[in-house]
Amino acid sequence: MQAKVSIIMGSTSDLPVMESAAKFLNEMQIPFEMNALSAHRTPEKVIEFAENAHNKGIKVIIAAAGMAAHLPGVIAAITPLPVIGVPIKSSLEGLDAIFSILQMPPGIPVATVALNGAQNAAILALEILAVGDEEMMNKMIAFKASLKSKITKANEELANIKYKYKV
Repeated sequence: MQAKVSIIMGSTSDLPVMESAAKFLNEMQIPFEMNALSAHRTPEKVIEFAENAHNKGIKVIIAAAGMAAHLPGVIAAITPLPVIGVPIKSSLEGLDAIFSILQMPPGIPVATVALNGAQNAAILALEILAVGDEEMMNKMIAFKASLKSKITKANEELANIKYKYKV
């Protein structure tokens, strides 16, 4: 089995957030890899990874970082693959990470999800993969339908809650 998505985090302290991406990809049966690479502490490994990811069969990269959060942008500057950035709330309420990932220069895009939005990053990765893969598209369609079902069920449960002045 060859990984299609690479989850990269600045350090293992980001793992509690990034686990939701891993769990989603695992549930959808999308092969993925996970690694800790730091743009500041292991720049040569980040460069090596970014230069070679597409040659290993990776199709989408999810890169998470907190604080200065340069990892997604550095990877995006080197790789030809789409990069999805996940800002991690670790300082300044996460604003530093959000701005570091969101404010990329022209020519170096990073799709940026919400603060600690790892699951949405994994969903976006599946949507990107699904464009050229009917099986993955069917998984995406089924997932979206499950979201609708959850809300429909929740609304039915709300209808059964009784209050004196609820009409």
